Amino acid sequence: MVTAVDDISFVIDEGETFGLVGESGSGKTTTGRCLLRLIEPTAGQFLFRGEDVFALPPANLRRLRRQMQMVFQDPYSSLNPRMRAGAIVEEGLIIHKLGTAAERQSRVRELFGLVGLDASQVDRFPHEFSGGQRQRIGLARALGVGPSFLIADEPVSALDVSIQAQVINLFLDLQQALKLTLLFIAHDLRLVRHVCSRVAVMYGGRIVEMGTSEALFREPAHPYTRALLSAVPNPHPGARGPRIVFDPASVDLTLPLRDIAPNHRAAI
Repeated sequence: MVTAVDDISFVIDEGETFGLVGESGSGKTTTGRCLLRLIEPTAGQFLFRGEDVFALPPANLRRLRRQMQMVFQDPYSSLNPRMRAGAIVEEGLIIHKLGTAAERQSRVRELFGLVGLDASQVDRFPHEFSGGQRQRIGLARALGVGPSFLIADEPVSALDVSIQAQVINLFLDLQQALKLTLLFIAHDLRLVRHVCSRVAVMYGGRIVEMGTSEALFREPAHPYTRALLSAVPNPHPGARGPRIVFDPASVDLTLPLRDIAPNHRAAI
């Protein structure tokens, strides 16, 4: 058996954007899916407003899922190609028995406008939309049931660079307008620095460093974090420092996080 995520702990404040970063295979997406029990965890707790999500029976979990939604990484595979866009967005409303048929149709059109899509497009199929538009449909679907906690799993990694900024700005605008708490999963450190107030760095299924964005990017303490930051491209010629080569053998993953500065912890 492979342990994908092991002994991690973090707190997200209400209304905060918390970043989870690391290379592919570090356990970021598994963590996000476990929180919503899309993957059943084998142990641990996830407390959401005082309730242990991992211990809830199915009926209680369905009720709570209205408050916790996810936007998936791939806008091409996360939408049912046989369903029209409006039906995809309406599906959550039907499952949770929200409104009459007429009210749901009105809500779907409202959600299309909220994410920057034309309500006249509700009868189109996913293949008739661009990647950025499909991600907006996924966001509308997640927001439809009125969540307070949103997990965004690499929401722009599959999109063209020219579209990424539009989608990220949409996320930030909606977070402010709807007072959402956001877990932002990504591997693009420049994006995380721009979006998140606090960041946790994952490696090998463990959190190896955690702190405010300002502290972590200014004074990275863990060798893995330093290697990640040294690989970030710098647009200014000559301003980039030397590339740090990370040696996995140099890291002890059994070390716990410890305080190294105010609002900054690392497993060193």
